[in-house]
Amino acid sequence: MPCVHFLGEVIFMIDFRTPLISDKPWVDALLSHAAELGCEYNFTNLLIWNHAFSQKFALVDGFLAVRLTGTAGCGYLWPVGQGNIKNALLELEADAKERGAPFRLICVAPAHVSELEAYYPGKFQYITDRNGADYIYDINRLADLKGKKLHAKRNHCNRMEADCPDWRYEELTPDSLAECLVVNKEWYRRAAEREGAADEVSMQSEETALTCAFSNYEALGLEGGVLRVYGEVVAFTIADRLNADTYDVHFEKAYSELPGAFSLINRELARSLRERHPELRYLNREEDMGIEGLRKSKESYYPDMMAEKLTAVKVKE
Repeated sequence: MPCVHFLGEVIFMIDFRTPLISDKPWVDALLSHAAELGCEYNFTNLLIWNHAFSQKFALVDGFLAVRLTGTAGCGYLWPVGQGNIKNALLELEADAKERGAPFRLICVAPAHVSELEAYYPGKFQYITDRNGADYIYDINRLADLKGKKLHAKRNHCNRMEADCPDWRYEELTPDSLAECLVVNKEWYRRAAEREGAADEVSMQSEETALTCAFSNYEALGLEGGVLRVYGEVVAFTIADRLNADTYDVHFEKAYSELPGAFSLINRELARSLRERHPELRYLNREEDMGIEGLRKSKESYYPDMMAEKLTAVKVKE
């Protein structure tokens, strides 16, 4: 049972707290031990989306423990770090019990199922989260767009370059914040005109995350670019390192009224990152969230792999 403070505040054994930019060094050190492909295992995502998913973390037996609320409900990410992970899992299970909640692990890679079954044989129910699976691409394929499968993407880029001969791709800097926020708002406005009422919650949530990313741009080690036509920003993208050979693309927005803008900003980011970081092999372009148009777009680039994710819920005994 949780102990109760004399002022009525409920105190839990694990002190989960909101991420701060000052946490990046120790969190990154623990994440470096992870073999995870999912975008959840990235400090930037933990920081900038904590308002949307109530993401909080703690150090538990040498492991980074993250508690969050997602579409599957409240739960925990698979702990990452060094030491005895069974002890960390037992502590998270006790924390869930304290809170009167089921012990739920979110965004679990299929590779962890055998490990979880070794500790809790037959105790978990597994649910596939197709909408949350990340699309991962070979960076060279995105940069060069070679082959028959990507012929349409090459054509999109060629058309954009022909229609807008003065286009240019520039490195994104904090000074570009205001212009990128304008693009973000305008993108939602145009989408609402095409498809109906805008999702105000999603727009505000993304704007909050984007503002947080820009406010901590250099401290987070973010990289990205903007696409300009006649000097005006018409597309932008932001990414940073996920692991030793993979970058995670956090944001990408482009005016769809400009045929080829999405394809061009995608290609230019891949080329820019490949030039700066020759060791990179992959770009994680995150999930489609079950949005039909987004899924179609991501599938059209033919991902080299998918970072599949499961929700694991401990059954009542």
